[in-house]
Amino acid sequence: MRKRGNGGGKQWRRAATLSIALLFGVVPAAAQETVADGTRVSLEYTVSLADETVFDTNVGKAPLVYTHGSGELVPGLERQLVGLKAGDTKSVEVLPEEAYGAVDPNRFQEVPKENVPEASRAVGKKLQGRGPNGRMMYAQVREVKDDTLVVNLNHPLAGQKLFFAVKVLKVEQAPSQTVEMPGDASKP
Repeated sequence: MRKRGNGGGKQWRRAATLSIALLFGVVPAAAQETVADGTRVSLEYTVSLADETVFDTNVGKAPLVYTHGSGELVPGLERQLVGLKAGDTKSVEVLPEEAYGAVDPNRFQEVPKENVPEASRAVGKKLQGRGPNGRMMYAQVREVKDDTLVVNLNHPLAGQKLFFAVKVLKVEQAPSQTVEMPGDASKP
């Protein structure tokens, strides 16, 4: 009869610990470090336009925190962040079709001047209001006519190639979401 050596016991304990961790949703620390679907990511970023104008940045401010794979970022940026770890930096170029799309000529509309405050009736003025569904809408005055204004309802970055400089500050498992079942007696 052969004796079981210490090595076999250690291997068994490691396998059992990993199995228990996976069973209860605990992921080893090394697996939590890379950006993947379902991870909670904290980013520092600067987004610039083709002419090198900085459009937005959070450097020196609170980080952008999002859940990867949930569609909170433009698809072209989100795709390029997969596999990065806390401390990694990356420069990412995102084409319009992977960001806010091309400029849609159907999103230019004429509105009566009387519907727009007088101070905002000039080319380049930015407008905001609520759409028919109650959502906030943003527009920019593109042309002033006698009785109407032509407004652009496209996203301000539509048609733009975007350049992101990002630094991953933190990657962690996203908190699990509790799903409440109908008729759950444990709820008041």
